[in-house]
Amino acid sequence: MYYTGFADEAARDLAGQIRATKALGWNCIESRRIDGVNIHDLSEEAFDKVCEQLDASGVKINCFGSEVANWQRDVFKEDDYYKSIEQLARAIRRMKRLGCDMIRGMSFKAKWALPAFDPEVEKQVFRKVKMLVRICEDAGVFYMHENCNNYGGQSPKHTLKLLEQIDSPNFKLIFDTGNPVMNFDRQFGDTLERMQNAWDFYSQVREHIAYVHIKDGICTQPNPDGFGKTTYTYPGEGDGCVVRIVEDLISRGYDGGFSMEPHLKTVFHAEENKSDEEQRFDTYVEYGRRFMKIVDTAVAKRDAAK
Repeated sequence: MYYTGFADEAARDLAGQIRATKALGWNCIESRRIDGVNIHDLSEEAFDKVCEQLDASGVKINCFGSEVANWQRDVFKEDDYYKSIEQLARAIRRMKRLGCDMIRGMSFKAKWALPAFDPEVEKQVFRKVKMLVRICEDAGVFYMHENCNNYGGQSPKHTLKLLEQIDSPNFKLIFDTGNPVMNFDRQFGDTLERMQNAWDFYSQVREHIAYVHIKDGICTQPNPDGFGKTTYTYPGEGDGCVVRIVEDLISRGYDGGFSMEPHLKTVFHAEENKSDEEQRFDTYVEYGRRFMKIVDTAVAKRDAAK
């Protein structure tokens, strides 16, 4: 088991991201944006500098937090599909250089206005995600699907159907504890009335989970297009069932990564004389420390039950 996180929530620049990671005693970053640009879209010169900084620091990238087939991409738009292919191909070259074998990908933007299991949507999603995964197979890397505002993220049934259709050892699940909080549950039909329950989603897919994003919050206003308005919280303080899920994972022998994705707008003991950058850094570090305590408690409970 190891800890990592979207350290771009601690700092824009890589130096700050490395500093936050080391402040937590960790050695991994799930890399998303560096200086505001996703790692797979950096210029070659900028990426060379990233490699130099990582080599000098001893910190590694354990996963690419890519934009491939994400919630901004329409499965019916071929340009969106080809852009995902281009980004994936570029990312894989960079992953090889960094010794990273996981890339976060998705299953295109959810079509909330259409039936939950629309045949034409599924035809396009399954075909295009299967091709993206095939590219990963050929490269020997893993396509890590995150439950988000995408086809698979509409319900646990969608995720399980996606797993069945893709049917690849290189297609794995990332479970994000916070995403169910803000999205409708489509496993029971087409109406947008019932919100997802994080524990219910998790418990139906847990046998397939290879990696976990830690996010928590409370949805204050559902959105018929997904991503309901959400107040994000420290782990264990929202509706993401973080403590229960972590305790269950630990009791089952989970040995993968826990990746922090705070999304917090509030900051840890904010001080008037601190800059926004300092508060952002402190919030990320505090988030990681609080989560490690949750894991420590879960481990203690597991050991006491033996």
